[in-house]
Amino acid sequence: MTEELSHLEKCTLLALDELGGEASPREIKDKGDFQQEAQVMNSISWLVSKGMVEVDEKVTRYYSLAKKSVASKELPERTALKFLKKAGGKCSVSQLNERSGLGDKNTGIAVGWLKQKGWANFVKEGGETYLEMTPKGKKALREKGKDEELLRELALIEEMSEDELEGHVIQKLKSRKELLKEDQRISRTIRFTAKGKGVVDKGIILKTQISQLTPDIIRTGAWKEAEIRPYDVKAFAPTKYGGKRHPMKREMEVVRRVFMDMGFAEIHYDFIQSALWNFDALFSPQDHPARDLQDTFYLDRPNRLELDHELAHKIRDIHEKGGDTRSSGWGYRWSREEAEKAVLRTHTTVATIRYLSENPEPPVKAFALDWNFRSEKSDATHLSQFIQIEGIVMEEGANLNMLIGLMKEFYRKMGFDDVKVRPSYFPFTEPSLEVYARYKGKFLEMGGAGIFREEVTRPHGIECPVLAWGLGLERLVMLRLGIDDIRDCYTDDLTFLREYPLL
Repeated sequence: MTEELSHLEKCTLLALDELGGEASPREIKDKGDFQQEAQVMNSISWLVSKGMVEVDEKVTRYYSLAKKSVASKELPERTALKFLKKAGGKCSVSQLNERSGLGDKNTGIAVGWLKQKGWANFVKEGGETYLEMTPKGKKALREKGKDEELLRELALIEEMSEDELEGHVIQKLKSRKELLKEDQRISRTIRFTAKGKGVVDKGIILKTQISQLTPDIIRTGAWKEAEIRPYDVKAFAPTKYGGKRHPMKREMEVVRRVFMDMGFAEIHYDFIQSALWNFDALFSPQDHPARDLQDTFYLDRPNRLELDHELAHKIRDIHEKGGDTRSSGWGYRWSREEAEKAVLRTHTTVATIRYLSENPEPPVKAFALDWNFRSEKSDATHLSQFIQIEGIVMEEGANLNMLIGLMKEFYRKMGFDDVKVRPSYFPFTEPSLEVYARYKGKFLEMGGAGIFREEVTRPHGIECPVLAWGLGLERLVMLRLGIDDIRDCYTDDLTFLREYPLL
């Protein structure tokens, strides 16, 4: 058994034995061959894990004045009590506030403690609240309270342990801010277990111990005169965590790789967009509630962005009367001024429609994985800044079955085998659908999809069907990592970040 012990552990056991089997870490340090008390505590922790010693800990609280000036000042209720005496034992609260010199803050404190200590009672007369001194208050004029005596003692002694004090007095003073300072100290007592005592009784020999062989030790033969410490493969060792990406960054890479494996190209566009691209180009009417300040971040600088005149004209015609599509439009007067407003984009669909406008010829397969912004209060299910997974496929013959197949294949690659869709409505797609994935026995909404309407594609000269989808990355990450609060997706909790699995 002794061969499993380090040199410091043996020294600790021998010092403890000389001290009668029970001692403090400082006593063991002074008795044994130690340079620092930290060496003793380190060896004790290993001996505890080996069942050779046990540690009793006692936490003692010590109290001192928060500031020395505390003892030289009267408590507010003492000042108020003296004022009551001068006023004949009775005065209004307003008189106390105006004439005692306490001020608004301390008057409130004084009144509360006068009542709590039983030094005064409240009486109401003529709509005014009065304080009336009680017999207990009159007695308090002649003698100090225990709390006041304790403050005076602490001014002389500097600190006292909780064992020296009356608990209810300390609790009263602790409930008052800026009077006391509390300091906690831990005292430890180390004693043998039966196993540890047995090892010492069998005899411990101190020899130079080698815990790691080096070329010099082998070359000089020093190992022959020393004890080579065996390794205990079952001994506790702290977990080491290597560097890794934040979970959100890692999941973004997973999504990116899945789409690229499926033959998609990634696209990026600026966060700042005109309302035309963010709303109008997607056939969202200019009086739609989503455009309100409550939902959208509008910018002051720049507050407007220049529009392409020809494209704006086509989109205006679509909104007002349907343009050259089968639609009748929204039937209102379209405002260029409204379309020029600068916004922080509210979705990444703005990226896919801009890409289509620049690449109107099929085939097109592209996705965006980027930030979006909405004027929402953050809670367990909403963020004002979030990431969307947006995608489009444009080719001849593209249809709803192809879209459903793409969604199911994407989520299958992300680890969700059971995916279903159901009809829905979005202003810029027809038909539209919502995507659901089964998680822990329930189907949860993951995002929306559909086929872009003619009103969206026609202004850009697009003739082929365009399959489109917008999925929430945070919802996907929450399910994959078992997170219940969306805000935890961006946590800086080091314990969580270290321990979350790589696979």
